[in-house]
Amino acid sequence: MRLIISFVFFLLIFCNGTAQTNGELTEQKYLELRDKIRFSINGNYDDGLIYVNQVLKSDNEAHKTFAYGAGSYLYQLKENAAQSEKMYAEALKHLNKIPESTDKIKLHAYLCNYRGLTYWKRSNYGKALGSYQEGVKLSSKINDVVQIVKFKANIALLNESVGNYQLSIKILRQNEAFLDKNEGLYDKDQFQNAKSNSYINLGNSYEGYYTKNREKTYLLDSAEYYYKKSIAFSDKFIDNKITSKLSLGNIYVFKKDYTNAEKIYYDISFYAKQVENESLYKIAAFNLGDLYYSIKKYDRALIFLKKVDSISQKNKTVDINFFRSNYLQAKIYSIKNEPELAYKHSKLYLDSYEKYEGNLREEALEVNYKLGTADLSQEMLDVQEKYKYEVFWNKALKVFYVILVIGIVFFLIKNIRDKNRAQKKMNALIEEFKANLEKKEHEKVEIENVALEKIVEVPETDDAILKKENANLSIDEAKENKIVEKLLALEEKLEYLNADFTLAYAAKKIKTNTTYLSYVVNKRFGKSFSEYSNELKINYVINQMITNHLYRKYSTQAIAESVGFKNAVSFAKSFRKRTGVSPAQFANNI
Repeated sequence: MRLIISFVFFLLIFCNGTAQTNGELTEQKYLELRDKIRFSINGNYDDGLIYVNQVLKSDNEAHKTFAYGAGSYLYQLKENAAQSEKMYAEALKHLNKIPESTDKIKLHAYLCNYRGLTYWKRSNYGKALGSYQEGVKLSSKINDVVQIVKFKANIALLNESVGNYQLSIKILRQNEAFLDKNEGLYDKDQFQNAKSNSYINLGNSYEGYYTKNREKTYLLDSAEYYYKKSIAFSDKFIDNKITSKLSLGNIYVFKKDYTNAEKIYYDISFYAKQVENESLYKIAAFNLGDLYYSIKKYDRALIFLKKVDSISQKNKTVDINFFRSNYLQAKIYSIKNEPELAYKHSKLYLDSYEKYEGNLREEALEVNYKLGTADLSQEMLDVQEKYKYEVFWNKALKVFYVILVIGIVFFLIKNIRDKNRAQKKMNALIEEFKANLEKKEHEKVEIENVALEKIVEVPETDDAILKKENANLSIDEAKENKIVEKLLALEEKLEYLNADFTLAYAAKKIKTNTTYLSYVVNKRFGKSFSEYSNELKINYVINQMITNHLYRKYSTQAIAESVGFKNAVSFAKSFRKRTGVSPAQFANNI
């Protein structure tokens, strides 16, 4: 079991200033302090708060807004949530005093980023996502594409945190392509840092994806590639380099290259002691304990795992390091036949795991619900096209408002009619499901009552024989009934939810060939096998939506994957064909 390293965010904030400095803080001094605050987020929290207090001496409202916003996150990093809330409230108070302008919108977006990071630190992923979504909208208004890329990266990492690895990778690869095309929007250090962050995030997502799909070993190669790229771009960013090396050590362990992994973990633990970073040292200690457990050096593993416990108990923190450390210690003491210690650590693990995983499940539901109600992909800007057509869209917007006034009455009327139709159709579907259940039971009884002769399994034939059979195919009723009986058994086992539920898959399962199965499905159900399969999947989704309120909160992508569709588009198309409405509309009407 590996520790997945979460990315340490760098908030590269820059602004042009919204007013002249009237206090004793010059603009140049403010910029210097702002950079110091930004870098203090990497670990020197107390120093950062000293710089925050120096900025607060300024009479410039924009300076104060930034300082209170940054201070809010710094206090959260020090686990002082009450003071964090006070600082953020002050930031909003001073933001409201600034006249409306592009700079104010930009500053507001930066506050959203700090707020998102604060919620993330509290493991409140749903609220963090909401802050990032608001930040994207604000940044979109002023075409601040650099900040949008950062928000998108954070949204991708939120998806990774709740297990949406494929979506996370998709967003991060979009950002990566965007960075390469728009290098000119960044200064040299900004670009290097952005690339470093992008590579770390991609490595994390591929590593996380592998931990849930261990058979896909090619994901490890992708993770290793991106971690090494991040290290190459992180000469000036020590935290990124450390994070990338630590993650690369994990990849070496997965690949059973224990020598290189051990060297990396020792280097990082030595560095963490030098800079007195307990959090980093705890991660390195756990990974060393895990490594030695993997190679059955149990006494050595216990040395490092006990260090993890010691730091956790000292700081009174129950985190992923703590409960995984106790998981390994329980297994080691069980192997060493020390039942009392094995019981003690297993209890510690179960208590902390239940709390940690319970919170994570709730946050995953909240994030997936918000993703399902907000089309984030539409907010990604294509800079060249946006600037090229900016004048055109300004004119089009005026025309749009005129059309909107005319169309709003029509929309209200249509909305009421659509709701009534959807409700009627939904009621009809519920009745249809009841009738189908009775029909299936009746059909099953009829098939079981048929006196069947012993069936000789249909052998596979070559292409020439199959073509001849297709031309004049005939199966006796007993064989047909047997095939249908086995097919219904697959339905009862929900085999059709498998993404691999194809004609060939089903034929193999019921021990016949594809020609016979296709013929029977077409004859008995009046449709092709793919139509039959899709209908089963859609009917399952409808039933779940009707009976399970949590299922309605899932995103279209999540529902599609749960019933074996390759992508959300084909699923939505099939669902609309069956019900006349989209999955989201169906859920809302229920």
